[in-house]
Amino acid sequence: MSGLNTRQLKTLIVTPTLQALGLASPAAINLVTGTALAESRAAYVQQVGGGPALGLWQMEPATHDDCWTNFLDFPAQSRLATVCHRMRAPDLSATAQLVTNIRYACAMARIRFYRASEALPLATDAAGLSAYHKAYYNTSLGAADAAANVAFFAEAIAA
Repeated sequence: MSGLNTRQLKTLIVTPTLQALGLASPAAINLVTGTALAESRAAYVQQVGGGPALGLWQMEPATHDDCWTNFLDFPAQSRLATVCHRMRAPDLSATAQLVTNIRYACAMARIRFYRASEALPLATDAAGLSAYHKAYYNTSLGAADAAANVAFFAEAIAA
């Protein structure tokens, strides 16, 4: 199954969302774009096989909630929290919006990466971006294969 056009995903969704957060950089844009490709092929909004992951970025509700409870809900992050709240539609739960609200789901993926202590790899380092995704988004217990996913990050870079 093919998903969204990668150039459109990167330029029309990821870039303006990360700019709204104040967390845009070429590396962050390529990382978040590549993550959507690696996690769901930018096509699936529900985890194949019935798992809990949701949206193009395949974020689990527990991870989403952790981003709020242990990061965004603190006063030091009030600006980011306000921006994220403004992205949400008022008639849906926050986790439902991981499926229905592509901008919010993108923002939450960036927040997940923003919490990592290691600096982002170079914007043009597909292998580095893939390894960063594996370490800080998918985790060592996840199914992602950093070597196999390099192609998705290369596609994001080229878009």
